[in-house]
Amino acid sequence: MAFFKKNQQKINNLWYPYAITVGKPVDTDQIAARLSQLSTVTPGDSYAVMKNLGSVLGDYMAQGRTVKIDGVGTFYYTAATNKNGVESADKVSASQITGVRVRFIPEVRRNSSKKVTTRSMVDTNVFWEEWGGNSTGGSADGSGNQGGSGDGGLDENPLG
Repeated sequence: MAFFKKNQQKINNLWYPYAITVGKPVDTDQIAARLSQLSTVTPGDSYAVMKNLGSVLGDYMAQGRTVKIDGVGTFYYTAATNKNGVESADKVSASQITGVRVRFIPEVRRNSSKKVTTRSMVDTNVFWEEWGGNSTGGSADGSGNQGGSGDGGLDENPLG
């Protein structure tokens, strides 16, 4: 079950449901234990692979490649320039790049007419319920769900 809160937009004064997260984030140990239940590997093996996944993805993306994980989606780097534009193409250089962002596109499945039928990690039967309680962690106030604040996730190596 997924949760939402009612949120009034300042720009148009209209109300919309706003997806929120509740509780503490699921950690690597929990995911490793769940993966081991669904497969023939031990929780320790799952944990070891997941701990190295970020650096492996980062290495491939640093080579200018996208990384596609079946059943999950595609990861790739984009360059942040923070409005450091120049007047002509011949003045463009790597020194204008101020940071790196990791982008993610969930895997999609298409039917015979090329229309998207499902996206990975999105259950087509999600049951939404209005959140009426207090959060024990996460961001029940909605903060942190929309991005757009802070440094935009700029790190030297966001996956490692």
